[in-house]
Amino acid sequence: MRMRRVWYALRGRAYPRTVGAAREPSWIFYDLALPILGVLAFVFVYRALGAPPQFTGYVIMGGATVSFWMNVMWNMAAQFYWEKHQGNLELYMMVPCGLVPILLGMAAGGMVATTVRAAVVVAVGVLLFRAPLAVSSWPLFGLIFALGLVALYGLGMFFSSLFLLWGREAWHLVGLLQEPVYLVSGFYFPVRALGPWVGLAASIIPITLALDGLRQVMFPTFHPGLLPLAWEIAGLALLAVLFVVLALRMLRLMERLARQEGRLSFRW
Repeated sequence: MRMRRVWYALRGRAYPRTVGAAREPSWIFYDLALPILGVLAFVFVYRALGAPPQFTGYVIMGGATVSFWMNVMWNMAAQFYWEKHQGNLELYMMVPCGLVPILLGMAAGGMVATTVRAAVVVAVGVLLFRAPLAVSSWPLFGLIFALGLVALYGLGMFFSSLFLLWGREAWHLVGLLQEPVYLVSGFYFPVRALGPWVGLAASIIPITLALDGLRQVMFPTFHPGLLPLAWEIAGLALLAVLFVVLALRMLRLMERLARQEGRLSFRW
């Protein structure tokens, strides 16, 4: 019976992010067209500078990855804060299966929908600019992609509880973590260009290691990797475990505050 409740909660929360989102055509346009415009701008800059074609591949991969970071920040980290103001959070607190299946449903739906959008960005970039996106090892590519998703959405689940506990500052924190991450994670250039220490510091954000690892697999003789590929895979696995454990602990803390002390934030 418990597993059935978990499944219903997971499926019910994933539904609006996959099937439900497709019912509003304007959302599809904004989710697909606007990221492509940003990609086009950087591609034309690199081409005007006469950069090697691999830089076009960097930009296309970075543009596709932006979708994941946006999804994690706006649809995972800030979601509970919005649900609180919409009056849904009390319902989530009362569900018999707990909050974890609800967050897993959000994460699963977000992963599927965002992967589709990222694939469209990559396909458009390859078709328009013939970017050299040859993958040297699909198993390594799949492993890095999967570990990156788990670590990234684990971070989003951790932030969702943290932002809720911090109250109204959540909105500002999402904005603060958006544009700077584009820079320090190397979305449109090799992160090693920022220097090894900056790159290592930015590696606490899973998308930094995931993007650099994917580029090492796609451009093995061209890309200046931040770390050896095996180290980056091990780092991603460590971050995946770390953020999932932190997220579960924060959810327990939030449930305890709600059910025993009748509050959901440290600040008002």
